[in-house]
Amino acid sequence: MSKFYLTTSIAYVNAPPHVGFALELCQGDVIARYRKLLGNDVYYLTGTDEHGQKIAKAAEATGKDPAEFVDHISESFRALTSALNISNNDFIRTSDKNKHWPGASEMWRALSDSGTLYKKDYNGLYCEGCEAFKALSDLTDGMCSDHKKKPEIIKEENYFFRLSDYQDKLLRLYEEGVIKIIPEHRQNEVNNFIKQGLEDVSFSRPRKDLPWGIPVPGDEDHTIYVWADALVNYISALGYGRGDSELFNKFWPADLHIIGKDILRFHAIIWPAMLLAAELLLPKSILVHGHIQSGGQKMSKSLGNVIDPFELIDKYGADAVRYFLLKEIPTTQDGDMTKERMADIYSSELANGLGNLVARVAAIAEKKFDEITVSNSIFKKNVEAIWKKYTENIENYKFNDALQNVFSLVREGNTYIDREKPWEGDNAKNVIPNVVYLIINIGWLLMKQKPHVVKGEALFPRVQ
Repeated sequence: MSKFYLTTSIAYVNAPPHVGFALELCQGDVIARYRKLLGNDVYYLTGTDEHGQKIAKAAEATGKDPAEFVDHISESFRALTSALNISNNDFIRTSDKNKHWPGASEMWRALSDSGTLYKKDYNGLYCEGCEAFKALSDLTDGMCSDHKKKPEIIKEENYFFRLSDYQDKLLRLYEEGVIKIIPEHRQNEVNNFIKQGLEDVSFSRPRKDLPWGIPVPGDEDHTIYVWADALVNYISALGYGRGDSELFNKFWPADLHIIGKDILRFHAIIWPAMLLAAELLLPKSILVHGHIQSGGQKMSKSLGNVIDPFELIDKYGADAVRYFLLKEIPTTQDGDMTKERMADIYSSELANGLGNLVARVAAIAEKKFDEITVSNSIFKKNVEAIWKKYTENIENYKFNDALQNVFSLVREGNTYIDREKPWEGDNAKNVIPNVVYLIINIGWLLMKQKPHVVKGEALFPRVQ
């Protein structure tokens, strides 16, 4: 089997899980399950990013030690993967001294050996919300566009990474398609940013100011900068730096990184440059999704429009939440979610659409059939056409379009039953097997499992 390694970004644990990360988990899960369907040996990684100044301050605000604080929040993210029935193989934590720290330290040593790290005094603008130094060109009216705050002026001695040395190499590898960014306009965004000129980036903070993090190997007066630490999770989880190379040799490079648009530059510029410097293989592709808004506004505690994914799962079930996120939020664009819209979709499409179709057919089938064997159906050609469209959409990461394909069959089934009236006379004899064929294919499409075919016939047990 050919391997397929995919990752989500790792969630920052300064706050409990939000519905945006639930979206990313579900997107990854669709891809993982589909790749398994194709026969790939799949490895799916997710996890949590647990270092940095913002984490330390969030812990302090709750009166907890940072380690205790991140343990609690990280566990809630792990619980979300279970609640959503996510098929991840591993869950990496950057505070894991046995699993992650050796990889981050090994990457630092590789960068140091390559000559791409140097130390200097630095006076710059630092956004605590982004945990990043900002150039004036990054600001809008002197403020961070994401956090609407003025960065603080910081003067300190840091280690820097010679990102500027990789400007031409990065541009060339994107022009040659070595790494593919999806959608294309994100690729253009990266190219344009590189062409503007890359500056060297800070890769450490003084440990006296930031003790919560991984010490710089050989210089414990400094802490590895949170991004230089966090990006390494994609290889530390596979054993990089631990002398355990079996998973790393088998699955690296990543076939797909799934990330939000706000961290594209880190993944499309800094991460590949680090890998080039360390002489490691580059990821093959990056899928960039948009953000979820609520009622046309960015989710914010102050606006009271933040949506808790656990609350939705408790009320509607994991499958319904997964359905909404994948159908209502276009994969690579921003989308909108409200509790009212969730209730409407659940009622109209899942309960009254799919649920109604299955319930009507099951009730009649249980009364009039002991077993149903379907070797043909009036829906066969249409189902085959839908499978083709569905496959194309999944392979192009258009999950919302794929679900539209599936639910066109749901509508067709309900229309057929209304027209043919299987509850009248002997109509059920011909009608019900046709609709059962349709329902089973709908199930296969939703679950991403191959049809069970024996001697050219799709077989179905007695409807319970």
